[in-house]
Amino acid sequence: MGPQTGDDGLDRCPWAGVLPSPMRDYHDTEWGDRVHGETAYLERLTLEAFQSGLSWSTILAKREAFREVFRGFDAEQVAAFGPDDEERLMNDARIVRNRRKISAAVVNARATVALRDDGGLERLVLGFAPADPPTADDTDHLATTTEESKALSRELKRRGFAFVGPTTMHALMEAIGVFDPHLVGCFRRGSAA
Repeated sequence: MGPQTGDDGLDRCPWAGVLPSPMRDYHDTEWGDRVHGETAYLERLTLEAFQSGLSWSTILAKREAFREVFRGFDAEQVAAFGPDDEERLMNDARIVRNRRKISAAVVNARATVALRDDGGLERLVLGFAPADPPTADDTDHLATTTEESKALSRELKRRGFAFVGPTTMHALMEAIGVFDPHLVGCFRRGSAA
């Protein structure tokens, strides 16, 4: 499926929908835009891990609660979480309550802090940007993993990260603008910040 024309006359990636919605707003204002800084990277990495097996709209609806309970995704604060904090999060209905994903968020915050002496999380992720970024005009031609996302997954696991499989890392790379993920014909193609 190619880009779909919305009620406003703009062509968008089909998952964004044709009517106003949180998903369309996310597509139009954020998805594929480059982010900067450790906190932004840790937030996106954490949310992509929580999204695994769920719809992105579920995560978007809970995003503010995630930001609150994970202390604005400040790596040092989350790295200091202990078993009582993880149990508190398991009892918070405002977020996705999955023990493995909650534990992974804490593990990943600790691994993020450990990366600081080696250039940091942002530098590591950007080091796996594809030399030949993917281009597609139809969703049938979109990949869910790439050699780069597989390599990033391996490197993050080697550095102690969890819940960072190749599909999740591909979604992360799309979301944070490591490459332009928009379909050819989408009004956002080539305009992501």
